[in-house]
Amino acid sequence: MSVSDSKFNPAVLPQDLVESYAQSSPNVHGPRHFLYPGQIFVTREAMTISTILGSCAAVCLWDMRRRMGGMNHYLLPEGPDDSLNRFRYGNNANPALLSELLALGCQIKDMQAKVFGGASAFSANPILALGGRNVELAVRFLLEAGIPIMAKDVSGKHGRRLMFHTGTGATEVISYEKVT
Repeated sequence: MSVSDSKFNPAVLPQDLVESYAQSSPNVHGPRHFLYPGQIFVTREAMTISTILGSCAAVCLWDMRRRMGGMNHYLLPEGPDDSLNRFRYGNNANPALLSELLALGCQIKDMQAKVFGGASAFSANPILALGGRNVELAVRFLLEAGIPIMAKDVSGKHGRRLMFHTGTGATEVISYEKVT
């Protein structure tokens, strides 16, 4: 199956294909960074951060005054903060993303957020599914932090390819239908 096929399932791709896919982002010019699950990336530089999401969630934070931003990609809503990869868990990844941006000089009053992911391909009730819980955690965190959510592309039964342009705050999402 080719990467350009609109019905492929990104959750079952081998690592080497994901890496080549990460470098073939359409409409991306200039510096780029591919974000793997359990990672956070923030930058002062205008660039494109991309990732592939299934039930995972990603939060994009953008400081509109300083024109810089960052993104996380977490797999589970909650987990220990002393684990080997603590950013696999939203309860650690969301505050860490905000903290790293604040350390670069961003201010909460200038920030905007976008939330993505949370697919639930195998659950009858998306609210109780892992993806729904990941999104719920992101939304609750942002509301408590006082950061407005400008856009969401969440839930459903399909994966997504997400591209976040840190210089403008713009995002692009390509949705993938479940392979049958």
